[in-house]
Amino acid sequence: MDTLTKPEERTSERLEATFRPLFFRLSHLEDKKRLEVLMERNPGIMLFDTIYDQLFELVKIKNPAIRLSPEQSDAGIQEHLGGLTFQEYGVWVYYPWSRRLVHLLDNEEFGRVRTNRNNCKITREEQQLLSTKKIGIIGLSIGHAVAMTLATERSVGELRLADYDLIELSNLNRIQTSTHNLGMNKSVTAARAIAEIDPFIQVRIYRNGISEGNIDDFLTENGKLDMLVEVCDGLDIKVLARHRARHFEIPVVMDTSDRGMIDIERFDKDPQRPILHGLLPDIDPSSLKNLSTQERIQIVGKIINTNEISERLKASLHEVGKTISSWPQLGSAVALGGAITTDTCRKILLGMNVESGRFYVDIDRIIGAV
Repeated sequence: MDTLTKPEERTSERLEATFRPLFFRLSHLEDKKRLEVLMERNPGIMLFDTIYDQLFELVKIKNPAIRLSPEQSDAGIQEHLGGLTFQEYGVWVYYPWSRRLVHLLDNEEFGRVRTNRNNCKITREEQQLLSTKKIGIIGLSIGHAVAMTLATERSVGELRLADYDLIELSNLNRIQTSTHNLGMNKSVTAARAIAEIDPFIQVRIYRNGISEGNIDDFLTENGKLDMLVEVCDGLDIKVLARHRARHFEIPVVMDTSDRGMIDIERFDKDPQRPILHGLLPDIDPSSLKNLSTQERIQIVGKIINTNEISERLKASLHEVGKTISSWPQLGSAVALGGAITTDTCRKILLGMNVESGRFYVDIDRIIGAV
């Protein structure tokens, strides 16, 4: 034990690292006892119980062609309970970081109700298939929007999130999170937000980021990823991740948050395909570490093709390290990228005909530049 660290500081560190909720099913005696102990030790827990309303929705979607009266709905709910009390039904989910205890339908019924408005754009069979898929995201600035959109749509069963960086005030122009998360690890912040939307999505985090030492673990441990979303700033990791994804035949998608540009590399269909569409020569990832600002801009320029980027981003590249500290990213562009990336991932995971290449959903050209 570290005798130089105060107990309250160690508790704070553990709480900061916590991103998984706790589950209590009160129809199980052991869970009931555990929850009683939790409540006794934490008198300030906030309770949220809307299980009746959730059951009301469940009964309603099971009878979509019938307009049920309140009496019929109530009877349907009582029948569905099967002798359990409201308190015993479903699952109680405790979020340690916010001290909230929320009563929810359990996984299958929760998913059915939560994704009901996906039908028929995503069929129930497709929804079931997506629930078995694993997606890794490297970089949780742009990646935060991707992770949240995937989770909100429930187009994934497991997410692996990697970022060593902390939330800074200047991130809040594009990361939708609260000011109380300033200083929090980006992957922890995203994992908590996902759990609060859907506690049944499996989330693993790599809070120290990705390196040569853990990239294979990230891609393959406990089952190979079905998709890699790479949206990190580190050029060496950008190249390394693609080399290893290609080795394991994992498709890669990258959003750039400019002109709605998205890159798709179907290493699952073509494992011999050159990384980044051949825009960089066969380069050693280690040579991309510790570059000067100007050297980084030159490499980024080759990757994104400065002839094809927006005029404002092109002008910004000349100002990096002079009048601005880094290239700009807008919240609207990041949100658009989250949507495009999620849509692309879903189509690939469902076996639709999505080819490798670079594509644009350029709002300025579709609607008109100001």
